[in-house]
Amino acid sequence: FPFFFFQQDYFTDENRVLKKDPQQDYHLEYAMENSTHTILAFSRELHTCDPNDKSITESTVRVIWAYHHKDMGEAGQNYHGANRGSKSLRLLNPEKADVSSTSLQYFDLVNKDVLIPDKDTTYWCQMFKIPVQHEKHHVTKVEPLIQKGHENLVHHILLYQCSSNLNDSVLDYGHECYHPNMPDSFLTCETVIFAWAIGGEGFTYPPHVGLSIGTAGDPLFVLMEVHYDNPSYTEGLIDNSGLRLIYTPVLRKYDAGVIEAGLWVSLFHNIPPGMPEFVSEGHCTLECLEEALGAERPGGIHVFAVLLHAHLAGRAIRMRHFRNGEEQKLLAYDDEFDFNFQEFQYLKEERTILPGDNLITECHYSTVDRIRMTWVRKMLM
Repeated sequence: FPFFFFQQDYFTDENRVLKKDPQQDYHLEYAMENSTHTILAFSRELHTCDPNDKSITESTVRVIWAYHHKDMGEAGQNYHGANRGSKSLRLLNPEKADVSSTSLQYFDLVNKDVLIPDKDTTYWCQMFKIPVQHEKHHVTKVEPLIQKGHENLVHHILLYQCSSNLNDSVLDYGHECYHPNMPDSFLTCETVIFAWAIGGEGFTYPPHVGLSIGTAGDPLFVLMEVHYDNPSYTEGLIDNSGLRLIYTPVLRKYDAGVIEAGLWVSLFHNIPPGMPEFVSEGHCTLECLEEALGAERPGGIHVFAVLLHAHLAGRAIRMRHFRNGEEQKLLAYDDEFDFNFQEFQYLKEERTILPGDNLITECHYSTVDRIRMTWVRKMLM
């Protein structure tokens, strides 16, 4: 029998009352239904100039959904009851080509039965040896391997390159990071080569770029730092999470790297309680970029993706780019930052950072619900 689909533009007021919008901006493209699913595809302008509509930008969008098993009647929309939910999305993030891990070689860097302390925050470090050696390869994708049920426990994972002068004895044990008794070998691991954060999916490098492994100048030993977020102080949690690196001998044109810019750990950097908005800036100065790029990369570096990272007090992050004293288009931003959704932003066009440029990272916080000082950890990668 035939199905009849229609769609209308509604909004809610401060009392959550559903009202039909006098300016209809949503347009049904197609619809289909079977015994299990109803699919509706619609479109609208990014900016409708309708005060009842929210503009769609490159920031995170909270999509709220609800449904009733019966169609709308003459009396109006049926109440959805418990059939509701929400999801954070970045609607304008360019679609990325998927790389199947079944057809390519890969290796896993995962923790082995790490006992998570019953405290709010734990940084756990484990050393690994890259198994691909003696011949250059390119990592084309990195996937998070989060233990089932620990999706909210594992907050972020960093991979550091360590000294190649270490020996295999450093692989025998893990230890809490930044602890007075941690192994000295951990201190040789300073350069971040990959970062993942909660809510993010696997990261696929562009077709012309890869993370180099296997040569003398590439990482042999790496340190994986996992931040465990355990605000309920749950005891007895054992974790086996980590990363999967998919690689190929078919080399790409360019090698990938990571540059960190933002606010670093400092005892002098804190946020007062009860602040609806508090802004801190991290400056990557022209002198710094001149020294870092001038000799080895006089033509600059090409940025193809950005990961904006903050913790619970974070509300917005903006990455500003200056050249010769003039501000360029924002490198990346998220004015609706979601702690539980930290996904790489793929730039629509690569951005060149030249020696002598400077970057300013603006971090916006809210501590309106806090009564104690907030001490800031590293905020952006």
